[in-house]
Amino acid sequence: MTRLSVNINKIATLRNARGGNVPNVLDAAINCERFGAQGITVHPRPDERHIRYQDVYDIKPIITTEFNIEGYPSDKFIELVLDVRPNQVTLVPDPPDALTSNAGWDTIKHKNHLKEIIAKFHAANIRTSIFIETDTELIKNAADTGTNRVELYTEPYAAQFDQNKEQAVEPFVKAAEEAIKVGLGLNAGHDLNLDNLKYFNQNVPGLLEVSIGHALISDALYLGLENTIQMYLRELK
Repeated sequence: MTRLSVNINKIATLRNARGGNVPNVLDAAINCERFGAQGITVHPRPDERHIRYQDVYDIKPIITTEFNIEGYPSDKFIELVLDVRPNQVTLVPDPPDALTSNAGWDTIKHKNHLKEIIAKFHAANIRTSIFIETDTELIKNAADTGTNRVELYTEPYAAQFDQNKEQAVEPFVKAAEEAIKVGLGLNAGHDLNLDNLKYFNQNVPGLLEVSIGHALISDALYLGLENTIQMYLRELK
């Protein structure tokens, strides 16, 4: 079964909009785990507009499930990850002012840079994943960086799903096959939801983990967090 990692950034966005500590991000992480999530994902950004760096430190000791920290590998981010020692770090090429992750790494252009960073994380026994698009050449070159996994950027799939789901998933199937061929584990995330998740999971080979935040937290406003997590888990069976 593909594992579900719940991104709790949007919980922090709501908290920060009002100040104080409601909703409580730490309680949200604990409850996501209690309701069946097999991972917790956070993506701290330099402006701390949602998840704060202190949140990351505070979450690590209170959960027992997999902890995944996403982010651009600035010096501050690298220091955070090495301090916290999560199970997985997912490297994304976001500039500091990015609203959300909207592109994958160019693993040819940035290969040496990624190699250097990944070596630091591996020395600390932290699994690494690179956020990437479906270009098979980029996936092939990702293997040269030493990363353990790649995370496929699935927004193009979600955008095309309603018009032609077979065509939408085809490049992701080819990308997954290439990842398997070069010995990389496979994650996926961005705009996956209750409508398109099952088809993606059924058709993309070797999928180990999906990271879902915006859609899942939005669904939880209507359906409740426990029920929503269970619904997503059923789509992954």
